Amino acid sequence: MKEGSIVSAILWMCLLSLLLFWLPTLGPLIAGFVGGQKAGGVGRAILAVILPAALFGVLLLFLGSALTGLPLIGAVAAVGGFALALSHVGGLLLGAIIGGIAVHFK
Repeated sequence: MKEGSIVSAILWMCLLSLLLFWLPTLGPLIAGFVGGQKAGGVGRAILAVILPAALFGVLLLFLGSALTGLPLIGAVAAVGGFALALSHVGGLLLGAIIGGIAVHFK
């Protein structure tokens, strides 16, 4: 069986999330399912969901601190961004797990 790619899964999830933003629950599930299929397994699918969310939080912390000059403001921006990412990651993670499992039943 051909192994999937985490980078490909991340790109598909991001693209489909942007295109399906108007479907509050189904959009992330569909994006996660397709990304899980592209990742090639459950572990890779989970990594493809968690990695961009963590990088987004770290990037917000760095940019918030750099733009304001105050690390506390950067931390507040990072926490707010992390909360926003968590609201989206739930459906994406569930879809990715289902898609990763479905790869093994093909």
